[in-house]
Amino acid sequence: MNAAIPNVQTESDVAEQIVAALLAKGRLKEADLARVRRLQDEAGGDPLSLLSRLGLVSERDHAEACAEVLGLPLRSLREMPELPPDTEDGAGLPALSARFMRQFHLCVTGRDGDAVDVWMADPHDGYALDALRMASGCTLRPAVGLRSEIDDLIERWYGQGRSAMGAIIESADGEIAGVDSDDVEHLRDLASEAPVIRLVNLIIQRAVEQRASDIHIEPFENRLKVRYRIDGVLEEGESPPANLTAAVISRIKIMARLNIAERRLPQDGRIQLRVQGRELDLRVSSMPTAHGESVVMRLLDRETVVFDFRKLGFTDALLPQFRKVLEQPHGILLVTGPTGSGKTTTLYTALGKLNTPGVKIITVEDPVEYQIEGINQIQVKPQIGLDFASALRSIVRQDPDIIMIGEMRDLETARIAIQSALTGHLVLSTLHTNNAAGGITRMLDMGVEDYLLTSTVNGILAQRLVRRLEPVHAEKYPASPEEIDKFGLRRLQPQGEIFLYRPKPSPLSATGYLGRTTIMEFLVMGDELRRAVMRHAGMGEIEALARQSGMRTMYEDGIAKALAGETTIEEVLRVTENSE
Repeated sequence: MNAAIPNVQTESDVAEQIVAALLAKGRLKEADLARVRRLQDEAGGDPLSLLSRLGLVSERDHAEACAEVLGLPLRSLREMPELPPDTEDGAGLPALSARFMRQFHLCVTGRDGDAVDVWMADPHDGYALDALRMASGCTLRPAVGLRSEIDDLIERWYGQGRSAMGAIIESADGEIAGVDSDDVEHLRDLASEAPVIRLVNLIIQRAVEQRASDIHIEPFENRLKVRYRIDGVLEEGESPPANLTAAVISRIKIMARLNIAERRLPQDGRIQLRVQGRELDLRVSSMPTAHGESVVMRLLDRETVVFDFRKLGFTDALLPQFRKVLEQPHGILLVTGPTGSGKTTTLYTALGKLNTPGVKIITVEDPVEYQIEGINQIQVKPQIGLDFASALRSIVRQDPDIIMIGEMRDLETARIAIQSALTGHLVLSTLHTNNAAGGITRMLDMGVEDYLLTSTVNGILAQRLVRRLEPVHAEKYPASPEEIDKFGLRRLQPQGEIFLYRPKPSPLSATGYLGRTTIMEFLVMGDELRRAVMRHAGMGEIEALARQSGMRTMYEDGIAKALAGETTIEEVLRVTENSE
């Protein structure tokens, strides 16, 4: 194509279409757009440029909307060669200054005869396209990219090979050389300097761009390691040098209102900020290690969290059972699984369905992750004696209909929960066990009497999170006879050829996975199970009885989702055991 914009449309028309696409996808708020319109009326300018400069739209959302509206390919930095094409094969690329490329965030990536490939952050920019067409005398084939990735490529090919982080580190090095990490006041001043602020902001921005759930900043003897947990798997990012450790950690602690002079004890804090148009809560935890403090930041994106049973992974067969137990007027509903398996999100989704004007709901949590309108949420503070048990004792005097307990950690908490269920309350809580049947044996091991357990527990949901395949590029292939036999696929699909799916890297995802879904099993307490609990049956027998009553195990649920193309066999095996 000769330009990114059809002749019948003006540049402003296309910009408005991109803005409309961002609004339609929920990537842009009406209030933010109104703010930009006011600025546009006062000072002029392109609404898309203003949105980007004000950080109201993320680079990825901007790029995806441009690609969709203009019908252009979306390309990523990993698709680009290490060296510019003209140094490899002598292709005559137009001579553009690095300054021009940086100003307009574009880079020529190849040439095929009279056609030049150009990678652009703003393919609707008519001025840049016209200038490039005049300089090259060629037809242009635009592709869309993230502004930061294009800038990194320009720096790699035509600059000093530095990334954006590398440039910040270089500017910070001179100021930080020889800093005494025990000088708290100096560290406080240093953490307020522009290079360190930009470096920490860039680390958080990269996490948002990559859809990370956690940022791990870990000091070692010769380096400061930065890792991002993306779809449940840790991936290493670009790391600052070790001499920046004290400054970076101090900056994060100041943002989280922690004591930067205290480095011997763990500390917890919270940061609230807006990054690229998103309201973020960052839960911050610092822990002393051999080479300094290790910091983990959990990103809680209030705007993108999904409180919808079907989007969480509930199947058509499981959801009616779960709703039936959830709608019972009293009793206990437990959600089990390891840390980071989505238990709290499932409970919040359940509370959202129960949250009506005629119902009083009180929660006790550690910490309160998402604030929900109409629900009384209590943050436990063990340091002042407000733990789960003491909070629960006071809650029952507040006349609630539904109580949610963040976690049943001890016998005292479990006993109060059981007493609440016996006196007409619906209690929702979590346990750390590997499967649904393990929830029963765990409560018995804690010291809960069997007759109380069978009288109060209505159902136990066990769950894990698996990475979801990026659907557009996932590769479908016929399952081999060995796979069909090993994983018991015929039991879930008795007839026809069986197909599985494998991830394929794409511009949307380097791993071929995009987001996560839940695999789960739901144990409903029936008479047969209650009799088994009363005779203290083992976990294996309880699970066998639940399966006879129709329970599908997490493994079976995962395999069904692998056959449907939602995930892969490898992901299911990563988080469960083959129960065949």
